[in-house]
Amino acid sequence: MNNDSSSRIVVHLKKWISSAAPGAKLPSTRSLVAEYQASPVTVQKALQTLTAQGLIESRPGVGTFVRTVRSARPSDYGWQTAALRSPLAPPPPASSTMRNVANDAISFHSGYPDRELLPERLVRAAIARAARGDAALFRPPAAGMPELQSWFAHELGASTPAGTTPPNPSDVVVLPGSQSGLSSIFSALAGRGHPLLMESPSYWGAILAAAQAGVRIVPVPSGPDGPDPAELARAFDESGARLFYAQPNYANPTGAQWSAERREQVLDVVRAKGAFLVEDDWAHDFGITSNPVPVASRDDSGHVVYLRSLTKSVSPSIRVAAVIARGPARERILADRAAESMYVSGLLQAAALDVVTQPGWQTHLRSLRHQLESRRDLLLTSLRQHAPQAHIELVPKGGLNLWARLPDGTDLERLTRDCETAGVIIAGGNEWFPAEPAGPFIRLNYSGTNPGAFPEGARIIGQAIERNGA
Repeated sequence: MNNDSSSRIVVHLKKWISSAAPGAKLPSTRSLVAEYQASPVTVQKALQTLTAQGLIESRPGVGTFVRTVRSARPSDYGWQTAALRSPLAPPPPASSTMRNVANDAISFHSGYPDRELLPERLVRAAIARAARGDAALFRPPAAGMPELQSWFAHELGASTPAGTTPPNPSDVVVLPGSQSGLSSIFSALAGRGHPLLMESPSYWGAILAAAQAGVRIVPVPSGPDGPDPAELARAFDESGARLFYAQPNYANPTGAQWSAERREQVLDVVRAKGAFLVEDDWAHDFGITSNPVPVASRDDSGHVVYLRSLTKSVSPSIRVAAVIARGPARERILADRAAESMYVSGLLQAAALDVVTQPGWQTHLRSLRHQLESRRDLLLTSLRQHAPQAHIELVPKGGLNLWARLPDGTDLERLTRDCETAGVIIAGGNEWFPAEPAGPFIRLNYSGTNPGAFPEGARIIGQAIERNGA
């Protein structure tokens, strides 16, 4: 009965509102009760319905009014064009790997592992304990919590051979993620307008960080075994660069891992040129059929600036990384970080330290190795069966991605669009090249959601490649 009465009042009031002026005051609740012979509750229900529909608005202590429709006046930001002037360099477009897509899509584009590959139980417990501790209330030192500095230094020191001095905790600077570390390293050690050598292809985030720092990228071709030492030496000589950015273990996007011989050769070149190697060990926790061996473990004279992240392996919400550098280079990086963010959240540092020092962390990493292997092999098998045109030169021994060369003449933009229309999201390889692409490539992440859909995703990719070449 009340529902019928409420609906009747809503219909009548809508007619009245349609002819009333914006801002007109509605009759009082008492008047409406008397007019419609309804209870106060029924009248209030009708008014709530009209409010939810955006037709009226209540002003406490004043009354209820017909909602005023405000026309939005277009904002004029033209003055900012003159105030900002032209950018020093056009900003690179946002990476396709950072896109959010529909839950039912088959996603090969993301750069982050699926939730089921994260140590969720450890993370939740660590955050709860950190929130109850002092880290939730006090400012940590600018270089990081001493306990976390010690953990990073000890991890690298564990792989340092006899005769090489391991790093000290004081060599460590804790970062709010490795991306901000790259920006600080490039700014502090290269500087705006100066050259920076970079593997090609390379991590798109490093290309973005270099652009933001205003450094001039000099590409160095790199294959399944890493860069050619002779080519690297020539690039140092011709460019005058004193900084080389590389990912020796499970490179993003190719998955390449340098051999022990290549590590020594590159380190010899860097030493001979009086230069720095910025070693980005982003995938340290993602070994599958090999273990990562940092180049930094062979250096104690400050030539290697070592970047180690926990973001992808612990949780994307715990953005904690560290740079290990020795000598004046460390002080310059720390000064840049202090100017940028002053310090890293003590709560996040405490949570990250808690996770990686729990016994369950090593158990998780062993399980993760097997899960990544099964996912990698499933995607490989699916591509070979359904998309043989996507040539995989290297089966990575770790990391999260497959790097596939497509037939010459492939229109990557059309291919990615056709795949997306069919429900498969892929990342075109062009954004991993700091200069012109060496050919048409795609990067496929095998650590994303729903590995059971890999065969269907590969089938759709194969069909799209065929149509592209028709």
